[in-house]
Amino acid sequence: MPFQKVQTEKLSVAVVQQIELLILRGILRPGERLPPERELAERMGVSRPSLRDAISELQQQGLLTAKAGSGIYVAEVLGSAFSPALIRLFGSHDEAVFDYLSFRRDMEGLTAERAARLGSNSDLKVIQTIFDKMEAAHDRNAAEDEAQLDAQFHMAIIEASHNVVMLHMMRSMFDLLRQGVFYNRQIMFQQQTTREAILDQHRAINTALQARDPAAARAAVEAHLNYVEQCLWDRKKAERNEAIARQKLMHEAKD
Repeated sequence: MPFQKVQTEKLSVAVVQQIELLILRGILRPGERLPPERELAERMGVSRPSLRDAISELQQQGLLTAKAGSGIYVAEVLGSAFSPALIRLFGSHDEAVFDYLSFRRDMEGLTAERAARLGSNSDLKVIQTIFDKMEAAHDRNAAEDEAQLDAQFHMAIIEASHNVVMLHMMRSMFDLLRQGVFYNRQIMFQQQTTREAILDQHRAINTALQARDPAAARAAVEAHLNYVEQCLWDRKKAERNEAIARQKLMHEAKD
């Protein structure tokens, strides 16, 4: 008969599976520090030896990493999405910037649709909370904080779409954006008029999401990224025109 005795699952296996799911679902983020061993064991209701076995297994998998004298952290696994050579190419060619925006427009439009349909009430509250913080940062003219909240706002929408493959793929893309590989948002959005428009666009996205209107959410995301693309084109044209003007000035100065 194809039956075997049921064996009680080791507690360490259950701990491994729980932490794996927390990482997979994006709840535990790359670089995030786990609570101290004693506290974590108490939270999970397991012995410290069982927890140590689980942590060791997750370290072998490459999901957790130990930092001497600091603790256990979620590994920076997103860096493996792109090779260093490819990241250098992304950062040195304008074509990659505009392909990146096109990719975001397609993917984020889809995630906004899904978030409007599938996001829980708590998901939408998170998005609303981040937008409120964006407005506050804008009002106090904290451009750097506003830019960081901009990325958090978009990631919250992606998380609310509840697709773990999209989540980790887009998180790796936003990591490159934060590093300035594609463009520097603080520089791009430093003009007050541009920042006003960007905030209004995020307000439109948030309004559509809170109304659970998938079509309007997608349209608002696409309109926002079309605007970002146009801003980048305009900035690059301005930089090119300034370079030409400097050449003319140098030539006139010689005469």
